[in-house]
Amino acid sequence: MESLALTFSSGWASGVNAYLVVLVLGIADRVSDFAQIPDELGSWEVLTVAALMYAFEFVADKVPYVDSAWDVISTVIRPLVGGTIGVLLAGDSTEISGLLGGSVGGASALASHAVKAGSRLAVNTSPEPASNIALSIGEDVVVLALVWFAIEHPYIAAAIAGVLLLVGLVVLYFAIRLIRSGWRRFKAWRQRRRARERPRSAAG
Repeated sequence: MESLALTFSSGWASGVNAYLVVLVLGIADRVSDFAQIPDELGSWEVLTVAALMYAFEFVADKVPYVDSAWDVISTVIRPLVGGTIGVLLAGDSTEISGLLGGSVGGASALASHAVKAGSRLAVNTSPEPASNIALSIGEDVVVLALVWFAIEHPYIAAAIAGVLLLVGLVVLYFAIRLIRSGWRRFKAWRQRRRARERPRSAAG
């Protein structure tokens, strides 16, 4: 159950920033050799690739519209990383445990990825980049803190991740409703404007 709690937390975090999750777990394994973290995540090859990809995402995630394009590309990658971490955390357990870990990690990553991608689309309706930068940095800080905390306190971290996921889904729901409402008002305004312009054109 402890590994399952850590899987859920790391899965949620993977949906936000998968490469940072791999870095945190891998470095933690290198520094303190935690028994619950598989050695594969602490290999230099994995850490190097994760560091390079995180550096790329660190920049791309802060540029309006580029972040949404990157989210589309990451739709498969983030759940896949979350599921892989879940399987690795199951270790040498039974095949069912590995399947359960992969399912929990992949599903929680997919759900949090959907929240992140939807939130970025909503934020990108504003023209200034400051909100994207602030949101991206905030996400990185939360992922770093939650995954590191989950290593020592997996159950509490899983509860926090669950709350963050629930809040994110609720916020996303209302954000989508707000965007739809704004789009409908814009279309209505444009139709009224065209209707006013038609008599002028006819008179001319």
